[in-house]
Amino acid sequence: MSAAESLGIDLVVASENPPPFDMGDRYLHIDCSDPQSAADSITKMGDEIAFDGVVAADDAGVMVASLAGTTLGLAANKPDAARATRDKLLLRNRLATAEVPQPRFVALEPTQSSAEEIAQAVGFPLVVKPLSRSASQGVIRVDRPQDLPATIDRVRRIIGDDEHSSRLLLEAYLPGEEVAVEGLVRNGELMVLAIFDKPDTSKGPSFPETILVTPSRLSDNSQQECIRVAEAALRGLGLTHGPVHIELKIHNGRASVLEVAARSIGGLCSRSLNFGLMGTTLESLILRNAVGMDKPELRREQHASGVLMIPIPSSGLLGSIEGIDETLTIPNITGVDITINVGSEVLAPPEGDRYLGFVFARADTPDVVESALREAKDTIAVLVT
Repeated sequence: MSAAESLGIDLVVASENPPPFDMGDRYLHIDCSDPQSAADSITKMGDEIAFDGVVAADDAGVMVASLAGTTLGLAANKPDAARATRDKLLLRNRLATAEVPQPRFVALEPTQSSAEEIAQAVGFPLVVKPLSRSASQGVIRVDRPQDLPATIDRVRRIIGDDEHSSRLLLEAYLPGEEVAVEGLVRNGELMVLAIFDKPDTSKGPSFPETILVTPSRLSDNSQQECIRVAEAALRGLGLTHGPVHIELKIHNGRASVLEVAARSIGGLCSRSLNFGLMGTTLESLILRNAVGMDKPELRREQHASGVLMIPIPSSGLLGSIEGIDETLTIPNITGVDITINVGSEVLAPPEGDRYLGFVFARADTPDVVESALREAKDTIAVLVT
């Protein structure tokens, strides 16, 4: 909303949650679990307001924005392409058809009881995934065939009555360094905004994210390989417009796609990015792209930057978060945002899909940024009872 105000864009917010202040007729309540109905509400409002663009702020809005944008004749991803980013099996099948490098995979149907036999097509170690969750919720590595049935039961308990809970995905575990490509797509062309290193990439059994740092310290050849594979993934899925967040693993100079999301980087992580000489935010670039403004300056600021997602150490009641004031005194730390209130019930990975908060850093080099974030991680003490 701040980005829209700075650009002179009259913003309408369609959301499941009420706005933090009165927006009058610029707020529309929708149910993202019914994308078509939510999109119909937006297009009906479009009869009275001449919309110039529609963009999803998170995963839940991806299908809604696609359906509404297509109906209104705006620049938007086609629903078939957007749907593939919200169903991991459909994503894998589309990428396979397009011959995009990715892990070996197989679908596990609810009627199939011999999971160990089915997993032979993938091999061990493998990763069990739900089809529609984000933030690595329900994603668990399995190293031995005898551990697979219990892990499958655990994943199905985590996702409960989710519409895709009857099917799971088994994927080969890939070694290597994990990176995230953040970009904007306009008329099918990928404009790379940043490549994030993930220096603490988990090897399992769960896969919480912690530290993201940009610019990447991969070699130029490795970065170009990641961009090449990311572009191939977008073509294979048919994504043509809007923000994208693509996660890849690179090993021995070859990149493979882990995930493709038709939205920007999650949580408050976007605050780690600024562009151009005037510190333009990622949200400003997304809005400019959505309404077809002239292509803005996409060059990221010269400083390195990064973010620490404060992990939840265990499930229970959040008793306290100590060390915030000390963290703010660490050189090159620029801010701390706590997003879960003390006293709230929290779930650790892989059951949970949230982080306690975010710590931001900015410095001359990515190594210094990473060092500051590691010190912050050691300084913050979380008590869960």
